[in-house]
Amino acid sequence: MGTKFSALWMAFLLLFPVVLSTHNGGLIRIGLKKKKLDQVNHPVGTLDSTKGEAMRVATKKYNIYDNIGNSGDTDVVALKNYLDAQYYGEIAIGTPSQTFTVIFDTGSSNLWVPSSKCYFSLACYFHSKYKSSESSTYEKNGTSAAIQYGTGSIAGFFSQDNVKVGDFVVRNQDFIEATKEPGVTFLAAKFDGILGLGFQEISVGKAVPVWYNMVNQGLVTEQVFSFWLNRNVKGEEGGEIVFGGIDSNHYKGEHTYVPVTQKGYWQFDMGDILVGNESTGLCGNGCKAIADSGTSLLAGPTTVITQINRAIGASGIVSQECKTVVAQYGKVILEMLMAQQAKPQKICSQIGFCTFDGARGVSTNIESVVDETTDEVSNGVQDAMCAACEMMIVWMQNRIKLNQTEDQILNYVNELCDRLPSPNGESAVDCGSLSSMPHVSFTIGGKVFGLTPEQYVLKVGEGVSAQCISGFTALDVPPPHGPLWILGDVFMGPYHTVFDYGNLRVGFAEAA
Repeated sequence: MGTKFSALWMAFLLLFPVVLSTHNGGLIRIGLKKKKLDQVNHPVGTLDSTKGEAMRVATKKYNIYDNIGNSGDTDVVALKNYLDAQYYGEIAIGTPSQTFTVIFDTGSSNLWVPSSKCYFSLACYFHSKYKSSESSTYEKNGTSAAIQYGTGSIAGFFSQDNVKVGDFVVRNQDFIEATKEPGVTFLAAKFDGILGLGFQEISVGKAVPVWYNMVNQGLVTEQVFSFWLNRNVKGEEGGEIVFGGIDSNHYKGEHTYVPVTQKGYWQFDMGDILVGNESTGLCGNGCKAIADSGTSLLAGPTTVITQINRAIGASGIVSQECKTVVAQYGKVILEMLMAQQAKPQKICSQIGFCTFDGARGVSTNIESVVDETTDEVSNGVQDAMCAACEMMIVWMQNRIKLNQTEDQILNYVNELCDRLPSPNGESAVDCGSLSSMPHVSFTIGGKVFGLTPEQYVLKVGEGVSAQCISGFTALDVPPPHGPLWILGDVFMGPYHTVFDYGNLRVGFAEAA
């Protein structure tokens, strides 16, 4: 989604859950147990890079150029919820089965997983890899392929094999073996690959999507699939995707359906957006929108997102981190500089924000804990706190040369903090102010779908250490393709979403 930047990277050592299949009400359910990730302690309050990267991974892409009856031909794949930012489930490829965790993504159309032939990308070494030599149903293709997402890219080649989704076996499915996953995006991901559920019109190489083959091979009688995303991060279930029907236990009332206006993404027309009871004025005559399970946040034009973030008191993550450093350590740093107690490049490491490599500061390694099992996780160079401290050193040195007073220097640094952009679009909010924040509502099919502050704010941690992130981020797409809204998991969590392929429509109802 746009051009993304990340100065943070980390490696995950994953513990995959036990998978059990059960039959319930004609639906085949695959149960996944949740692995909780404890909050990382920072020297001062900030969103840790593990969680920030999780949201950047799932907030991505866009290179813009009724009750459907249950039947025996339905399948349910349970999803895991990682910090309300990634929802992923399990599939298998090959004979015998090789298991992978994937994001079921309605905003793309290809299936890809890491290849055993991926030798030079670090991300491949921390995820499951497909081994064609171990599958008796593998068919060679070899055609080169590459996919560019807003937050990362993959490259590799096409292969063909059987793909198992729940109890459905999709035969002769073309997919991409990824041999290159450059950068940090997929290194930090809790998933191995992506299973696209968009239309074939946006499929790289015009490969037939997995969902199309489910329909073409007669695996489902109802040409529909539906998402229920559990926004309770403490819940055992992350959610469910149901292929071939919907589960009436997942929603309340009736769905409101709108037609797909352009095949590719699941795109439809949307009406006005309200902050509180006031119109934002941009979509009074209609806007384009996309329902995207592969995007964690809710993205829209800067004009409206700015109004929303102003109304909820949101500020840029980088700006807030910078001001936190100034408030808690500004005087100490200034005194050290003025007294020349240490070399400027060593001050941030002495305070604990960075380590010193002999020439400059680099971020300290911080451990993360998964349940009771400790897996050491290394953050990459220059995390946000280290960067904020180092910027402050430069700013203060410049003002000291001008013989300014302590108050003048600290006020000047604070002003510069206010002007720092958030390169990944995240905005922080005060966790204690949720009760005073307005509802934000979207008009779809003539009905108003409201989001409460508790629904559009992502809360990480508990008590005084809790950190809150705005669920809204800016994305500007010019006409004729825009203005465009991306209704990601922030919206699809409160509203059960039906993707009706047979009738080319999308439906929304209050989630149960």
